Amino acid sequence: MPAADEQQLIDRARKGSQEAFRVLVERHMKHAYNVAFGFVGNHEDAADVAQDAFFRAHRALTSFRGDAEFGTWIHRIVMNLAINRAKQNRTRGEREVRAGDAGIAGAAGGDGETPHGEDMSAHVERALHELPTLQRAVVILRHIDGLSTKQVSRILQCSEGTVKTHLFRGLKKLRTKLDYLQEDVA
Repeated sequence: MPAADEQQLIDRARKGSQEAFRVLVERHMKHAYNVAFGFVGNHEDAADVAQDAFFRAHRALTSFRGDAEFGTWIHRIVMNLAINRAKQNRTRGEREVRAGDAGIAGAAGGDGETPHGEDMSAHVERALHELPTLQRAVVILRHIDGLSTKQVSRILQCSEGTVKTHLFRGLKKLRTKLDYLQEDVA
């Protein structure tokens, strides 16, 4: 999408055009949802995070300076909200486990079942959610969302070298966590 076209939509939305903002939302919603889902791991929370991100973007549209593209800006909002939601979910889950409301063996698949009945994506998703936050963010943005290293560095507000380091470490940990799948096939 041409930057000039998007800038016109932003200008119109700043002047109160709900239609212009709706077009911006339509252009970026799928990507925002996918990023949120990569962090929170469930559809309901991902939809909530994406919707909240656009609500906040709409309220703050007048302060959007345009130093970055709108997509980068909304992406950053989604990332911040998704990371916060994932932390809240993790904390809530830890409290439930401590209280005895959830069984660790059941949640971790420790009941002796083999992974043959599960979809490969479920294993990858589980392993992805076990990565540290920054490594998970880089892997999601770079390999799942297909962004360039430069785009990821802008979104995460770090150097490209830092992105590459976290990508390398994250992929290495994913390989280690998913090694058991190769053993099952062999």
